[in-house]
Amino acid sequence: MVGKEEAEQAVKTLLGYLESDPSREGLKDTPKRVIESFDEIFSGYDLDAADVLSSTFNAEGYDGIVLLKDIEFHSTCEHHLQPFSGKAHVAYIPVDRIVGISKLARLVDMHARRLQNQERITKSVADDLETHISPLGCAVIVEARHGCMRCRGVAKQNAIMTTSSMKGVFFDKSDARAELMQLIQSGH
Repeated sequence: MVGKEEAEQAVKTLLGYLESDPSREGLKDTPKRVIESFDEIFSGYDLDAADVLSSTFNAEGYDGIVLLKDIEFHSTCEHHLQPFSGKAHVAYIPVDRIVGISKLARLVDMHARRLQNQERITKSVADDLETHISPLGCAVIVEARHGCMRCRGVAKQNAIMTTSSMKGVFFDKSDARAELMQLIQSGH
């Protein structure tokens, strides 16, 4: 792993590539600020799904869909280092245990705050739910706008990419999927 000083030097090198005078006043502290912002933007590397989902509660016989929708997230595309952001809908059907709703949002953030692609975020959140709370089924649907599509290349401002991962009853049973989609669309 590279240390902070080396990382700041790398930013200085990039500034020299972009700017004819990388030592001007406005850029003087930019390398330090960039690395500090990276520490926050990429804080997902410091977290583990087992810790995020460690606090569960007795489901008390509840066997319906638990859905947290419209979870805002921001991430960084690993291909172009461009931002992408959107919302995730995370659902599961408990067997014995439920998890606090803030944990679902934290799980999405944990994965989003890494160099990523949208497909991996979607699959990883579903895999973690399946592994750590063993639900009857879980589903993750992610909708996002990608900076690499908006400000470079094809420059399509309104394109939204949607990915999904369905496991257990949400994969096996079309009626469970249909109920989930109805719940996601209600209230919009």
